[in-house]
Amino acid sequence: MSDEQQKKKSAWLVQLISWAAAFGCFYLVYTRIEAAALRESQTVAGYLFDFFAGVDWLLWLSLMIPYSIFFFLVDAHACWRVIRWFNAPDIRYGNVLPIRASAFILAMLNEQVGKGAMSLYLLRRHGVPGWEAVSSMIMLGMVEIYQLLIFSCIGVILYYQLVVDASTLLPLSTILPVVFIITAMYFPLHVLFFSGKFSVGERLRNTKILSTFRKARAVDYLLVLLCKAPNLLMAVVVYTTALGLFNVDVQFGQMLAFLPVIFLAAALPLPFHAGALLLWTVLFPDYPEVGAFSLVMHTFFVAFNAVIGLVFLPQANKELFSGKEATA
Repeated sequence: MSDEQQKKKSAWLVQLISWAAAFGCFYLVYTRIEAAALRESQTVAGYLFDFFAGVDWLLWLSLMIPYSIFFFLVDAHACWRVIRWFNAPDIRYGNVLPIRASAFILAMLNEQVGKGAMSLYLLRRHGVPGWEAVSSMIMLGMVEIYQLLIFSCIGVILYYQLVVDASTLLPLSTILPVVFIITAMYFPLHVLFFSGKFSVGERLRNTKILSTFRKARAVDYLLVLLCKAPNLLMAVVVYTTALGLFNVDVQFGQMLAFLPVIFLAAALPLPFHAGALLLWTVLFPDYPEVGAFSLVMHTFFVAFNAVIGLVFLPQANKELFSGKEATA
């Protein structure tokens, strides 16, 4: 078997496993909803219909639309800051907006393709090699993960009893602190390693695709995190409010502790963010219907972001394909 055939076989195997895992997550959520419906002497369809029927959808839209726009502007700002600091000092915020918006459309198919649009723009307009642009996107991804963990840690510390109460299916009160401790121990080692304080791992440290890590100081990670933090804080407020509209009794502290963890689960390479879907029902066992709630929230968010992308698409095409390329 040739290398190409082996790669195709591996790719198909990964796809099969991811879809099987997603199906398993949906099945588990369905069984929980079915059990709740039977307790109410209802069918699953009737149970979910009652759940969604009591929602003020106009109020929900008035909450979600501004949130989606806010998320886009803050996300683009964080992306612009990183690119300006590490790749293209002359780039303007207005230049990033259309490219970041159009990436939302591509991300519906594949997140990596969405990031590729930004790399292509930086190459054509600013002469930034693709590996440098990808390096900055990797750094952004790392900060996103740490942002989620930090805010979840704050939520767990402030509302620890809520975490204990929710640890009915998983020992969250043990798992989460262990994760926080491990990641907190890793970060200083990460900074010291890429600043050249360790003699080992020189080949890895000098890899082109990790160039942004070599340039970044500890304070740069903090600044990027502060740029992105408004999105997560707003998400906690929006999700807490939205759950109230769906008559789910949830406290702000629960969302502060759990929503970042749910967003981490959403980053798993599973179709329809099935990992997050299942985690909702684990964290809120008294409300298994929140799995359906999360699906509605995510679908609208992705779809509306794509609409934002369509609005900016003509400008993005002009930026990418007008022929005014930079000299690399």
